[in-house]
Amino acid sequence: MMNTELIEIAGLSVELVRKPIKNLHIGVYPPAGRVRVAAPPAISEDAVRVAVVTRLGWIKKKQREFVGQARQPERQYVSGETHFVFGKPLRLLVQPNDKNRCAIRPDASDRLTMLVPAGSTSDQKARWMATWYRSQLREKAVPRIAKWSDRLSVPIPRWGIRLMKTKWGSCNPERGLVWLNLDLAKKPLAALDYVILHEMAHFVSPRHDELFLNTLDRNMPGWRQIRSDLNALPLSE
Repeated sequence: MMNTELIEIAGLSVELVRKPIKNLHIGVYPPAGRVRVAAPPAISEDAVRVAVVTRLGWIKKKQREFVGQARQPERQYVSGETHFVFGKPLRLLVQPNDKNRCAIRPDASDRLTMLVPAGSTSDQKARWMATWYRSQLREKAVPRIAKWSDRLSVPIPRWGIRLMKTKWGSCNPERGLVWLNLDLAKKPLAALDYVILHEMAHFVSPRHDELFLNTLDRNMPGWRQIRSDLNALPLSE
């Protein structure tokens, strides 16, 4: 019989699986470097923590390798590139305009049109695209944060959006603050819903303990599959 819980060790989220085996095993799995420890029931949590800390250098090295593998080539923001908007692939069409600003809009069912001033550089277009993604993510996140605040009976938190290298979101329960990864604007909406629930569930329990997991199970029974699907996607499309 197996028992699974999430614990934090040295700043890492670690999936601890108790099952009838002889020895403790630490694994780091792609694409995002998920850490999983399989341990016999007789081994204490303190012993698990010592084992993880002892191999922390190796774990961090493997995570860096996976993050590097997961990332896509740098975008040039030219016509023909595929960009994702909430999980949907759209073909980019870049056109010059006679205004000193950028306008971005989805057109038809498979195209993302980007109107830019003549002579715009890739860096400028990247900044404009990031600003547009931020606005799209904020629009989708606002009602979801309100929904989970109501369902979990917790106050609506202060929250923001920033680009993160290794996490889809983060929460500081003491400060009442939630951060969402800007890349979630590129991922399916089910993933955004899960990440917001996950972070706000920390207002119910700050640790990845049984109460935290029960909160996820009760409110989103399929969260493990959504998490798995999300972690199979690169952090940058």
